[in-house]
Amino acid sequence: MSITPAVPPVLAEVVRSGFTEGRHRGSLVVLAPDGEVELALGDPLTPVFPRSSSKPFQAVAVLRAGLDLTGERLALAAASHSGEDFHLALVRRMLTEHGIAVDELRTPPDLPLDPVEAESYLAAGRVRERITMNCSGKHAAMLAACATQGWDRATYLDPAHPLQLLVGEVVEDLSGERIAATGTDGCGAPLMAISLVGLARAFSSLVRAEPGSAERRVADAMREHPEYVAGTRRADTWLMREVPGTLAKMGAEAVQAVALGDGRALAFKIDDGGPRALGPVLAQALALMGVDAPVLARIGRSPLLGGGVEVGEIRATF
Repeated sequence: MSITPAVPPVLAEVVRSGFTEGRHRGSLVVLAPDGEVELALGDPLTPVFPRSSSKPFQAVAVLRAGLDLTGERLALAAASHSGEDFHLALVRRMLTEHGIAVDELRTPPDLPLDPVEAESYLAAGRVRERITMNCSGKHAAMLAACATQGWDRATYLDPAHPLQLLVGEVVEDLSGERIAATGTDGCGAPLMAISLVGLARAFSSLVRAEPGSAERRVADAMREHPEYVAGTRRADTWLMREVPGTLAKMGAEAVQAVALGDGRALAFKIDDGGPRALGPVLAQALALMGVDAPVLARIGRSPLLGGGVEVGEIRATF
């Protein structure tokens, strides 16, 4: 199937009191296990920054660098965690296990990503910390990989650092593409642009990889411990917990990538970066792929309120 670039279509609309007051445009792709395009909306060949959907690739890189992570620790290395107590406790343990001080983290001080956790955190009189930032598990793993290899830890986020060069190799290996651009993510780590087709292909590669390989170890850890990848109130966790074999990771600016256990995969980005459209678009895309699970209704529900009463919804349009 060929893909012709086009103006991104409307993937979701905002309907309040029966009136459409807004639209979210974007691009989406669904791949068969062999990489054949089964569905393309918009222009999934244009490079995008995958943002935190890149974290599984960064976790593969720390394994390739010789860091021996398993279970919850490996899942947390690929996480955008919610800042729940069990997340922060494990980040601290990972740092201690490798002789790394908390202040070596180069994540910007932040509140917990989950709004419920953020409210509790502030109510307890606590302040923004580096460890609370949702990428601290990834950064702890990167520092641990540097400690394992004897690489400089102070410069671990430099794009020319050996670890970040290894991340680039992983991204190109799994996506089957050359990196189109390199930027800086919100956490300060280098960020590599690839197309949505490449992103979906990379996720498919993770679940189809040979058991015991670095790629498969990351996919298995994420699927076995999804609460460490996201949190107890997050869609990625619900999806991986309730649809066996599924690998899911969202990213900032409304990016989402998913691979099913059979190797089929999807990736999409909402152009305006509005995260409120993620759930409805994700649920509809999975339904079109034949996923039939109660969790889709939970993920896809995005009500609009007026005076505290539900008066509308954000809904997928494809």
